[in-house]
Amino acid sequence: TVAKKYFTDENLVITTLSKDPMPAEIGKPATLATYEAKVTPKADSDLKIVLQKSASSQLNMKLLFSVGSAYDPPGKEGLSALAATMVSDAGSKEKSIDEINKAFFPIAASFGSQVDKEMTTFTGVVHRDNLDIFVNLALKQLIEPGFREDDFKRLKEQQLNSLKEDLRSSNEEELGKERLQQNIFAGTPYGHPVLGTVAGLQSITLDDVKNFVRNSYTKSNLMVGISGNAPDEFVKRLNIDLSNLLAGPAPVIPNSVKGRMPQGIEVEIIEKETLATAISFGFPIEVNRSHPDFAALWLARAWLGEHRSSVSHLYERIREIRGMNYGDYAYIEAFPRGMFQFFPDANIARRAQIFEVWIRPVVPTNAHFALRIATHELDKLTTTGLSQENFEAVREYLMKNVFVMTATQDQQLGYALDSKWYQTGEFTAYMRDKLQSLTRDEVNRVIKKHLSAKNLQVVMITKDADSLRKQLMEDSFSAIKYDANKPQELLDEDKVIGGRKLNIRPEAIKITKVDDVFAR
Repeated sequence: TVAKKYFTDENLVITTLSKDPMPAEIGKPATLATYEAKVTPKADSDLKIVLQKSASSQLNMKLLFSVGSAYDPPGKEGLSALAATMVSDAGSKEKSIDEINKAFFPIAASFGSQVDKEMTTFTGVVHRDNLDIFVNLALKQLIEPGFREDDFKRLKEQQLNSLKEDLRSSNEEELGKERLQQNIFAGTPYGHPVLGTVAGLQSITLDDVKNFVRNSYTKSNLMVGISGNAPDEFVKRLNIDLSNLLAGPAPVIPNSVKGRMPQGIEVEIIEKETLATAISFGFPIEVNRSHPDFAALWLARAWLGEHRSSVSHLYERIREIRGMNYGDYAYIEAFPRGMFQFFPDANIARRAQIFEVWIRPVVPTNAHFALRIATHELDKLTTTGLSQENFEAVREYLMKNVFVMTATQDQQLGYALDSKWYQTGEFTAYMRDKLQSLTRDEVNRVIKKHLSAKNLQVVMITKDADSLRKQLMEDSFSAIKYDANKPQELLDEDKVIGGRKLNIRPEAIKITKVDDVFAR
């Protein structure tokens, strides 16, 4: 409201300095209204279209199908991800992927895919001057996929390597987060990674991919997003070209995606050759972005563990004061690939979410203490809640941060599609309105309702699994040693935390060899 009041054409002053005479057009700059983005569905279209019109010549197009790894048939885990790459990374009937990439390079165009539990998104980016070239190539990958046997073998092997080598063998942190999701949602359609399982991927055939694409990428299952200065003719053409998709019904939405609440603290220790110990823990929550308690819980989560931010309380207590690791964060929405980026990707919308704490790797001798301090701080939050000062500070931060989260054209379009999926308002306005109306009492009520330090699913990845299991079972005092002098107040707190009883039942601790993780 304030921006619209003061940032007007009447208040705009432009100063230009030039050595040479300037063209006459410079005296007629575009008005601010030219750049106002509007999000409107295309009412007269057979397709569901979200159109964000702006002055940008860089066009962004998203084709979002409501299907993902939750729709993988039993025994074919990983099919949705492989099907998407067989469209985006395997060419069309007319051209190979090498020919398409060669044509994209000089026009700086791209066409890629992203798959999550309930969404598959194809994203294309191109300058409007090269739109015809792009559409002729990219849409044919979707409408007439190449489905070549050599591409299938290449991409299937690539996905297996991503699962076994990149995730399982080379990245303890993402492995722990992904395993936590799997353990909480075991036995549900969410109960395996998007990449699949080793056995599931090995069983997938090219015919499986063809059938999945035919039955899932249908017109009725598609929502289209377009942003930038897209010509009206392009929108009309898109509607015509995409009408060649099959007109079948959308796939049946999987039931029973609710996660299992752990009974007390349950621990899986993954035994792996590694120098440090990675820790993730959490439990299922009924809150997603459309839930009335979302904004309040989002604020509490930000105070406890905002991703990659020093405003995080866990970051302050574990990293800054004690120097135990690189960072410590909390989430109420899935954040895959979090160690590689500052902000979550759009189009990771899920009906079921978990509350999650991610403790970045600590030296093995401090692993027991790290789990204790994180649960100690979570327990304090649920018991005492937020102070008025902390509540106001975090709310002010989030009121601004929603604009940072949606700063790019791609992010704005992605969040607009998510808002349609969740049936909420435009993300920044929706969240700012919810945050503005919050009170400290409301946030503390939501904390007590949804959070707990008593029932936790824990995943710990370490080399000496037997030693860690013994420590957890004995539940004896865990000390922490510092390389420098620390205040007596902190040392006194360490004694309290080091003696905190986790009360983990011996039968609730299991050890799993890393090669058995995601095996089937």
